[in-house]
Amino acid sequence: MKNIAILGSTGSIGTQTLEVIEAHPDLFTAEVLTANNNVALLAEQALKFKPNAVVIGNEEKYTELKEALKNEDIKVFAGKEALAQVVTFGTVDVVVTATVGYSGLFPTVNAIRAGKVIALANKETLVVAGELINELVAKHKTAILPVDSEHSAIFQCLAGEVGNPVEKIILTASGGPFRGKSYDELKQVTPQQALRHPNWNMGAKVTIDSASMMNKGFEMIEAKWLFGVRPDQIQPIVHPQSIVHSMVQFADGSIKAQLGVPDMRLPIQYALTYPDRVQSAFGRVDFTQYPSLTFEEPDRRTFRNLELAYESMLRGGNRSCVLNAANEIAVDAFLKEQISFTGMSDLIEKTMEQVDFIAHPSLGDYVETDRKSRCVAREWMKKLRN
Repeated sequence: MKNIAILGSTGSIGTQTLEVIEAHPDLFTAEVLTANNNVALLAEQALKFKPNAVVIGNEEKYTELKEALKNEDIKVFAGKEALAQVVTFGTVDVVVTATVGYSGLFPTVNAIRAGKVIALANKETLVVAGELINELVAKHKTAILPVDSEHSAIFQCLAGEVGNPVEKIILTASGGPFRGKSYDELKQVTPQQALRHPNWNMGAKVTIDSASMMNKGFEMIEAKWLFGVRPDQIQPIVHPQSIVHSMVQFADGSIKAQLGVPDMRLPIQYALTYPDRVQSAFGRVDFTQYPSLTFEEPDRRTFRNLELAYESMLRGGNRSCVLNAANEIAVDAFLKEQISFTGMSDLIEKTMEQVDFIAHPSLGDYVETDRKSRCVAREWMKKLRN
């Protein structure tokens, strides 16, 4: 029996993690549930799964959550500090980091320091501070198990291949809703259009990142840290059907791929049960329904975020931290219709040009880089709007 803490239990990954837990009550319990704002759903989840503790990030909603759970033997906490500390509970075995963005960094750092196994869905943790996270994982002798479908696929392809040289990692991308669109067409894209992903059901921020290809840029950076490969060994490729989740090419030229229906519960369950595979009711691939699986090069000129992410990965240091902070500001502004779809890349590029480079940042340096990058991005946003 594994006791699971879910950071971001009310989001897309969090709710699907609870579905996996519910399907296997003999294997898992929901020990800790957290959310940032959605107090109603968090309370509903707590009443159903009876965790040891719940945390609401927005302290103003503490009273509401406490009242909803007043008749339950469930500890109720609130605030960022509580979110970072609850993962260190001795009763927690695995921490699923299902929050979105920079907010996942400190809870993940604390969980690693407490020796917890991390089921990582928050890609920004490695994007922002991959070098530091890897050092902490090694120091505290724990593990990061990838939950992203692409990185889970790579992880599965590498099983049993210890010592066999990897030549290349091939990261597949659906291409999002705007595959094949020109740059001029993208200028007119609305948030409503960008939120209509053809294959995956995700939260708003991740869906926009997928549409802009920043999600794939982040995944390249994440792959570098998870699998110890060089930037030139990572190849993004567009695969519209989202059946092949990623591939690994070995030194002899052989390629292994992991395939499955587009269902995030599969990689979630694999991370929680690793190294075992257990029965599931998830859909199966029927190849008669997919007579053609296609692959094509991504359009890096139109989707400039891929190049910006690659440049930040090559430079290293705090560059990807700047990239992430600027992107969070850009996506929020786009969703509020304050800048255009293509304006997001402009904003990110300008921010990356202006924030000072730090070759070997400490945790404090990452915090300051994030703060400064957001300030610079907001200033540039005003200029772009004018």
